[in-house]
Amino acid sequence: MAWIANAEASEGCLFCRVGGANADRRDLVLVRSPHALLMLNRFPYTSAHLMVAVRRHAAQFRDLSVEERLEVTELTALAERALERAVAPHGVNYGLNVGRVAGAGFPGHLHLHLVPRWNGDTNFMTSVAEARVLPESLTSTWTRLRRAIAELERRPTARRAARPRRGA
Repeated sequence: MAWIANAEASEGCLFCRVGGANADRRDLVLVRSPHALLMLNRFPYTSAHLMVAVRRHAAQFRDLSVEERLEVTELTALAERALERAVAPHGVNYGLNVGRVAGAGFPGHLHLHLVPRWNGDTNFMTSVAEARVLPESLTSTWTRLRRAIAELERRPTARRAARPRRGA
């Protein structure tokens, strides 16, 4: 709720700032490719709530180049594999919010949410108690997912469109 209350006061675009920085641990970036980012959400609905964002400030899929659409899709597929390896969810909610009225915290910059779900998880807490229940810190989740991605990248069958690289 603290973030929602101050969303209007945010300076600049999170994804543009993170895309231009080289502080992946601080910014919770798991993978950078030339046209897209895979990162943890700093204000997650569940543990390992991920976001895939195009690096260029673009609002909708129709605004993206073929390369950008491909990299967003490839990083989404990598995120699915990393989630399975690192946290083994029973399901995943995918979400795109285009425009502030649709729920976009950063309208004008397209990003996809991947929210892992488990049987019996505490997702109702967000709705009824305005609280998040996370069993581990963001830093621990970031480390676990980075390890899973590194293992996936070592597998010869792992396909990557533009050879996304794990950040520094």
